[in-house]
Amino acid sequence: MSVFARPQAEREAALLAELTALTAHHREHCPPYDRILSSLGTPTGFGSLAELPWLPVRMFKTHDLKSVPDDEVFKVLTSSGTTGAGASRIYLDKEAAAVQPRQLGATLKEVLGGKRLPMLMVDTISIIKNRRSFSARGAGVLGMANFGRNHVYALDEHDRPDVEAVKEFLAKHGSEPFLIFGFTFMVWQYLYEVAKEHSLDLSNGILIHSGGWKKLIDIAVDNAEFRRRFAEDTGLTRIHNYYGMIEQIGTVFLEGPSGNSLYCPEFADVIIRDPDTWEEQPVGKPGVIEVVSTLPRSYPGHVLLTEDLGVVHGIDDGDWPGKRFSVLGRLPRAEARGCSDTFSGAVA
Repeated sequence: MSVFARPQAEREAALLAELTALTAHHREHCPPYDRILSSLGTPTGFGSLAELPWLPVRMFKTHDLKSVPDDEVFKVLTSSGTTGAGASRIYLDKEAAAVQPRQLGATLKEVLGGKRLPMLMVDTISIIKNRRSFSARGAGVLGMANFGRNHVYALDEHDRPDVEAVKEFLAKHGSEPFLIFGFTFMVWQYLYEVAKEHSLDLSNGILIHSGGWKKLIDIAVDNAEFRRRFAEDTGLTRIHNYYGMIEQIGTVFLEGPSGNSLYCPEFADVIIRDPDTWEEQPVGKPGVIEVVSTLPRSYPGHVLLTEDLGVVHGIDDGDWPGKRFSVLGRLPRAEARGCSDTFSGAVA
């Protein structure tokens, strides 16, 4: 069954019940989380998703937050930590480590279908060598590898384009549907530019990509231009950007077939907040993105205020039901720090 089938009102009712129960679960099993909510006078019942208490995503860089005993920690994921605030540490028990790829698979099935496709990874195999502790990039590559077969990496172990490997892959698999995965800037630099230079035919590909747009915007390539150039120069038209973060591993917001809007799977949602009042913004008005998901049970990451700006374009009026939205960029760093300053004293 599709995870993009529920209209917004039905989705919100189901999510509110699950997330209210999950908030109680984390209060019981994560004392620092309970102290934060107690210090804020958080009630136990909520009338809407927007009333649920959020944590700034930055807190996972500065505090150990987990809702499982130490001896049940199965895997620790770390973010890249490039913003200077250290790396997030996300604790998964065996159940959480099993649920997140299952739900990621249910999300991607919407565009990939039910069977594993030959897969071109726009990365290097060396990124996934350490199996116990992954970087965000390594976790993304390994997580996506589960959905393909006959994997070929487009870069060699020194991060240089392996044009022959890509040509061999296309010779073997290019006449049938195949999956391409990579981070957005790497896909542009190491796939688009290589494919254009060597006149490679990617028309049977389905591209799943994610990551910041900053480097591409600097060279005047936005999402619409990215899609247009791939279509014109390589024949690739099935392109799906996604938005996700290691702090809500397994939850991705997927670009619809028409492009330029992201959609929420039924176990997740977004709320756009006014950065001054923290009230929910109406459709069409930009603000700070809050992400909610029922997946995080081993750590209190179910309601997170991100450091990204976004806008909801519409509700139940796009390719799939629910909210459709865009990510507009990062919050200025000072504002992002301000979002989390409120909370830092409550955890001690």
